[in-house]
Amino acid sequence: MARVTVRVEPRHADNSPCSHAVKPSGKPRNPQSGCTGRTAYAVVCSEHGDVGAPHRVKVLAEPAAIEHRQEHRAAFAAR
Repeated sequence: MARVTVRVEPRHADNSPCSHAVKPSGKPRNPQSGCTGRTAYAVVCSEHGDVGAPHRVKVLAEPAAIEHRQEHRAAFAAR
């Protein structure tokens, strides 16, 4: 059985992943990088892809990630 991973991923306004260095405000540290800035955080599951709607702040996305991870654990335990 493959390992399922659930992570919180920063996103740009167009919902593409943001791997750029950003300031706490979400604006890019290097304006020349082409980054539009981080605007949201998405919960991403290796089995299901994006889970739910993106969250505006990371502190709200983390409980959603934990909840989804617990769903996988419960399904695995039920087998």
